[in-house]
Amino acid sequence: MSIKTELLQKIQDKTAVIGIVGLGYVGLPLATEFAKSGYRTIGFDVQEKKVKAVNEGHNYIGDIVDEVFREVVESGMLSATSDFSFIRGVDAVAICVPTPLDKYQQPDISYVKGSTESVAEYLHHGMLVVLESTTYPGTTEELLKPILEKGGLRCGEDFYLAFSPERVDPGNKQYKTKNTPKVIGGVGADSTEVAASLYRNVLEGGVYEVSSPAVAEMEKLLENTYRNINIGLANEMAIICNRMGINVWEVIDAAKTKPYGFQAFYPGPGLGGHCIPLDPFYLTWKAREYDYHTRLIETSGEINTGMPEYVVDRAMKVLNKNRTAMNGAKVLVLGVAYKADIDDYRESPALNVIDLLLREGAETTFYDPYIPEYRHKGQVHKGLPALTDEVLRAQDIIIICTAHACFDYDHIQQMAKEVFDTRNAMKNVKCRENIELL
Repeated sequence: MSIKTELLQKIQDKTAVIGIVGLGYVGLPLATEFAKSGYRTIGFDVQEKKVKAVNEGHNYIGDIVDEVFREVVESGMLSATSDFSFIRGVDAVAICVPTPLDKYQQPDISYVKGSTESVAEYLHHGMLVVLESTTYPGTTEELLKPILEKGGLRCGEDFYLAFSPERVDPGNKQYKTKNTPKVIGGVGADSTEVAASLYRNVLEGGVYEVSSPAVAEMEKLLENTYRNINIGLANEMAIICNRMGINVWEVIDAAKTKPYGFQAFYPGPGLGGHCIPLDPFYLTWKAREYDYHTRLIETSGEINTGMPEYVVDRAMKVLNKNRTAMNGAKVLVLGVAYKADIDDYRESPALNVIDLLLREGAETTFYDPYIPEYRHKGQVHKGLPALTDEVLRAQDIIIICTAHACFDYDHIQQMAKEVFDTRNAMKNVKCRENIELL
């Protein structure tokens, strides 16, 4: 029996053991789905507190159902470790580690490289390796493949390698890991077949096979660059509409009545999350290797990156109407999560808004029911413990940066002197005399 046939058989009868490297927003939901589907799953993370939490059945990711998580842990289908030698006992491993940008806005793939080197130490015949971390086209074949082949095993003959981009959208009520379509591109037809077989046995959203890892890597960048550029357009429209005295939110609502040719994107205080603000930089960086300057992508990036400063400037003008200087003004920022109803503040524009307000001398506080404190640029910022009437009345201006559904917007409007709503969160509030829209 060939190693491919043997591995496909293990996948089919669910005797294959699955490894997940990285137990964050991508890795833990994926590990849970594998375990729930009947595969013995072992997760790895360098953070001992995550390993301990998993092994004790404590879920720390909002998109996972607590009861389901406890069940797969207590049944022994899911466990975690910080010892990389666990790779010896797995048949397939998915690498789900961060791919941030460095201080020069260039891809930092040190986590991917380090994880791959650790996997290579214990790589064995008949094993499947899948990279899920977002990265630039060519990473799987140019970086991972040579590292994994250093020990003498050959890709496509002794082991299989593929790229399948994560498509996690924290807080999405409709699409989760389980029902989101998966794109897979393997190094050779056999790698694609084996990886596709594994994911089809677990996920319900379908698997779309592409011809190479590079295609799969590029399609993920296209997804998020598409959003980045269109949000940049929405932000620029907001700036133009404000100068012309036009409500941009009403403009967008009118435009989206067209049943074809238009998809609604909305302005805001900037871009947040791990993907949309960062992924286009992977593409612009790689494009330079081919002597191409990504003008449209970089222009949208400039617009989006400049939104926190625009928000603070607009807030300053609102204060000026009341003869109040920003320096010394009491400012409350509502919401620091990068999107509504989640506890994730990675790359949140609210953090930059707060930094700019503090730089202008404003007495700035924040309240987010999902995030009592956050760490930014090496400092810990603690939020208000509660949103009391006394707090609301004391502010010279309240800036809504995240449209959490749990906020009582009618009450906030009634208590506040001025509200600057960057998310159109108060669209249903009737009395609008003290509300300024982005």
